[in-house]
Amino acid sequence: MTIQESLNRLKEGNTRFVADLLDGKLQDSSRRESIIGGQEPYAIILGCADSRIVPELAFDAGLGELFVVRVAGNVANSSSIASIEYAVAHLDTKLIVVLGHQNCGAVTAAVAGGDNGYNLNHLLAHLTPAIVASKEGATVNDIAKINAELTVEQLKTRSEIIRNAIDKGDVKVVAAYYHFDSGKVDFLGV
Repeated sequence: MTIQESLNRLKEGNTRFVADLLDGKLQDSSRRESIIGGQEPYAIILGCADSRIVPELAFDAGLGELFVVRVAGNVANSSSIASIEYAVAHLDTKLIVVLGHQNCGAVTAAVAGGDNGYNLNHLLAHLTPAIVASKEGATVNDIAKINAELTVEQLKTRSEIIRNAIDKGDVKVVAAYYHFDSGKVDFLGV
């Protein structure tokens, strides 16, 4: 599957999700049986850990179709980058989507500041560049979109594996934004 075919497939799946017309294919016992020997996901999704968004549902994807990495704020930390590198280097996945979303709690917490303890402070620090890059008066949703776009750039600059695959034309990284109220995913800059 080409990069464009992968992107089109995500868009088509999201259109079905928004219209409440999920096809639910590739989610049964025969599919489970068929993927025991390996996986060939057509897209990598770096999404937030928020329980209100499930990428497999939002894109109407079946078992083994998406390689999903979830971390609060959809941040590019060492572990999430390494997971994505695995899919690029070993699974030949060609499309990476950084999926931000409406009313992101991690972005809200980062904007609010304060001491959230060592681990959460460390995670929220990854969101600081998006806050700094935002215009005065930016909303949490504005910052979430900027964060997704900046995370795309971080994946390109912080990973030699991803950067080399992009330079060869084998991989594309795009930002997207999920709306809770409609279920629609906007692909930013695509």
